[in-house]
Amino acid sequence: MFKALKSTLLVMILCCAMTTVHAQHSFPLSNNPAMLRFQDSLIRISAQAQHAQNNQSRFEANAHFIKTLVESLKTPGSFNYPFDSLKTISTLNAPDKSFRIFSWYLPVDDGTYRYFGAIQVATKDGKLKLFPLIDNTEQLKDPNAITSNKNWYGAYYYQIVPISNGKSPAYALLGWKGNNGKTSKKVIEILSFENGEPSFGKAVFVQPKNPGLNRVIFEYNKLNSMTLTMDKSVNMIVFDHLAPFSEEMIGNFEYYASDLSFDAYKVTSGKLKLVENVELKNDPNDLDELYIDPKDKKIQAIKKL
Repeated sequence: MFKALKSTLLVMILCCAMTTVHAQHSFPLSNNPAMLRFQDSLIRISAQAQHAQNNQSRFEANAHFIKTLVESLKTPGSFNYPFDSLKTISTLNAPDKSFRIFSWYLPVDDGTYRYFGAIQVATKDGKLKLFPLIDNTEQLKDPNAITSNKNWYGAYYYQIVPISNGKSPAYALLGWKGNNGKTSKKVIEILSFENGEPSFGKAVFVQPKNPGLNRVIFEYNKLNSMTLTMDKSVNMIVFDHLAPFSEEMIGNFEYYASDLSFDAYKVTSGKLKLVENVELKNDPNDLDELYIDPKDKKIQAIKKL
């Protein structure tokens, strides 16, 4: 009951405080003194939220954080301010500087997580638009559904990858989505803008199995880690291939982990094309000369006295 009430309260706060905002904005401006004060406040409030001992104090501090963040983004010149000292939130800029996306999360007492965020859009006429991201994961019956910012499949984004340009640009957002006490998730989310509004999910994935995906969700054992990153040298989003510990565990993601092989999605013509069994090569390193191949019989072992 408390959780449902808190969720409703937070949605109301987000909708009221973070509705689309228009503020005069000029890209060269940087109101550093005001923004520094806001950043210091955000750092302090964020620490209160992260170190709170229970849901009530945690979400109350987070509501204060949201209100302060919104106020800071109304400040002229805020779009250029990096918030680089605010380590508890992710701030990703679109490569063309047309928008940036904030995301963060809070742990919940039951071992799950709640996600929060906003998209700050810089328009051509110098005005600023702000869209709240409202986590609606628990109510999404279909995790493959295309959603708006108001029923967002929440995640903490750490990398943005442009996959198409032109009049209808699209971006792949790579994110972490801690799930519960047993499993974690990572996601490749597709962000585009339809009639000026953010849209999450798009059928850009080309693969023989499970065609028609609008987003890709990975789930694996919480005690394990998973690689999901953009490798610019090969223009691919590279990720661990996840597999169950045994055939009996197929479909039970608590028993999934990397099998030490890698797959990837290659960015090509506005699509993400699956490439399986990718061989990753490390960049040349000065230490490579010190490597001794144990299979090379010509190399004599060094005798020690």
